[in-house]
Amino acid sequence: MSLFHLAQLNIATPLYELTDPRMVEFVDNLDRINTLAEQHPGFIWRLVGDDNNATSCVIADRPGVLPNLSVWQDMDAFKDYVYKSDHVSFLKRRDQWFQRSEGPLMVMWWVPAGHRPTIEEAVKRLDYLAAHGPSEQGFLPHKSFPEPTLADTALLDP
Repeated sequence: MSLFHLAQLNIATPLYELTDPRMVEFVDNLDRINTLAEQHPGFIWRLVGDDNNATSCVIADRPGVLPNLSVWQDMDAFKDYVYKSDHVSFLKRRDQWFQRSEGPLMVMWWVPAGHRPTIEEAVKRLDYLAAHGPSEQGFLPHKSFPEPTLADTALLDP
C-alpha cells in the first residue's frame, strides 16, 4: 500500500453564468462525470459542495472561478480517468464553456495517504507552480515528479 496519493486541482472561469443556456450541457453532465470519476479505479476523494459537485465552492481571491479538487491513487489512475474515459469528451470541448488563461489552470502534488487537501492548500500549490515552474511542490501530468519516499516528506510543503 502506498504512503502517498496524488492530489490535483484544476480551475476554470466560466464564459457564462452556470444558469445560462449555453452552459446547460456542461452543468447537466456534472453528476454523471463526477460519478464516473468516483467509480473509476484509483479514485480516492473529491471536493464536494452543494448539489454533489464543487461549483458552489469558492476560491477566496478568485471570484467566479470554479475549482475541481481531487485525490487519486497515482498518476496512472488519474490519467486513465481523464484521458481514456468519457471525461475526455468534455475536456476536448472546454473552450466552449470556459475562458482561456495565461497561467496554469492545473496543479498536481503528492499528499500523505489519507490527507484531504483544502482549496487554500491547492491554490497555494497552483500559485507556486505559476511562479517557479514544475517541481515536487506542484507539477503537471506531462511534467510530473515521482511519488516521494518517506524520507522526502519535507519536500511536500511549498
